[in-house]
Parts: sequence; C-alpha cells; structure tokens
Amino acid sequence: METITRRELLKRSAWMAAGGALLLNRPVMAWAEKQDAASKVVLIRNQQLYAGGDSPDPEICSRMLDEAVCTLTGKPASADAWASIIKSTDTVGIKTNVWQGLPTPPELNDILKTRVLGAGVPDDKVSVDDRGVKTNPVFQNATALINIRPMRTHAWSGVGSLLKNYITFAEKLSDYHEDSCSVLGRLQELPMVKGKTRLHILVMFTPQFHHLAPSQFSEEHSWKYNGLLAGFDPVAVDSVGLRIIESKRRDYFQEDRPLNPPAKHIYIADTRYHLGTSDPSKIELVKLGWTDGSFV
Repeated sequence: METITRRELLKRSAWMAAGGALLLNRPVMAWAEKQDAASKVVLIRNQQLYAGGDSPDPEICSRMLDEAVCTLTGKPASADAWASIIKSTDTVGIKTNVWQGLPTPPELNDILKTRVLGAGVPDDKVSVDDRGVKTNPVFQNATALINIRPMRTHAWSGVGSLLKNYITFAEKLSDYHEDSCSVLGRLQELPMVKGKTRLHILVMFTPQFHHLAPSQFSEEHSWKYNGLLAGFDPVAVDSVGLRIIESKRRDYFQEDRPLNPPAKHIYIADTRYHLGTSDPSKIELVKLGWTDGSFV
C-alpha cells in the first residue's frame, strides 16, 4: 500500500483543487490529458419513452437526463449535479442539430435550457442553435457549451456523431470533408469551441443504422432504442454509440456489414488529436434502466 507523507498530501490536495477548476472549464482537454483513466459514459434507456405515441414523453426525457447527469457527476440531487457543470456566471450555448430527417428532439432542447436556467444563468445568456451559431451573440460570447445530437449513419463520415456536430462552427465546412471526414477532431480547436464543452449527449431515441441515399432519412433503418448516451469525453461517447450502430447492423443484416465509409474520425480523434479515448477497454460504461436489446 502506498504511503503518503503530509507534505505529499498537501501537494496532491493543491493539485486536485487546481485540477477541479480545469475540469470545470476544460473538461474535454482534462479527459484527453488523462488517457490512462477510463472515460465514464452513461447509457440510460427507458422502455416507456414512446408509450404515449410518436413523440417522446417529456417527463421521462427529463428523468433520463437528470439521472444521467447525476451518475456522471456523482451528485445525488439533480440541482447539485447541473450546478457542478454549469455556473450562474456562464454564458451557455446548447449546440443542437436540426437535420430534418432526425433532429434533436425539441423536448430535450427545452429540458436542457430549463436546467441551465435552473443553475442561475439569465435567460439572455443561454441559447439553443445549430446552423446559426457563428452569428449568434450567445455562442459568440459563450463560456460553456452543451453538445447534443442524434446518432445516425452518414454518407461522408460513416456516422453523424458528437464530434461532427460542431462542423457548423467552421468557416468552410468542406475543409473537414477530406478522407471520410477524418479530420473532424480539428473542430475542437476552433476559438468558439476550444475548452468550452461541459457535457456531451448523444441521442439514441430512434437512431438510424443504415441509409439508402446521402442526406436522406430512412425510417425503415431506424428503431426505437429509447436511449441516451452522456459523458464528458466526446470520443468515448461517440465510440459507444458507434458500437451500438455496428451491432444493430449485424443483427439486422445477419452478417458483418461495415459502414461505408468507415467512421474513422472517432478513432482518429483519439489517436491523432488526443481528444479522448475510443478504446472500449478504457471506457467505463454505466448502464441504467432498460437493458433488453442494448447491443453493448
């Protein structure tokens, strides 16, 4: 057993205090600098999410988000959990996704904004946006971002993932399309983004696991998975989401049918850009709620 002297204990305490401040302000980079530690990803599912019809139940959505954030932060109370991520002095941009085939459910956007307001952020300091982020004053002055989008297959990048969700911050989108969008990790270095993301949420309510044509939604190839993935490490969250998509494809096609193109940007965000971990053995996956057909 390691013996710690009083001097060493004081040194470590000071380091942890400084590290805590770093994690709050730069959670993505803090995870990236600690590659030997498992990145925690929470998967939460609820079988009753769509029991009332074609739209997700807002109350269940709310409970799922709160439980995921409580599990991530280790805080038993929802208000404390959100307050540990967002401060009242923050200006907060909620980066959603409005792709018409499979947008971020408005119920989730509304709940996130409510939680940010509940943390004490004034209404004029919080905004939900996607394609207008570069000219949105809240995003231009943001000190904190929340990244949320649905998971789907994508004709250029293999999958539309959290890493890809920040492409609307780019001045020229085509700069990130080379080599199956393998360079999407560079988006994390953009001035409007760098070090600001406090939480990543990959929506797995009705993910699309296959597409028939570019930019075309395929209802036949989506299913009610009724889940959310949440974490501080976007690479780890995307990696888990990708595993679910790949497993669903094997189950549906009854053969190993790789994505075309492969979703290489997730692995490269780890190995080239060091933004987090894509290695399943280094990801601490916490599964909550409904487990049947989880594919992971």
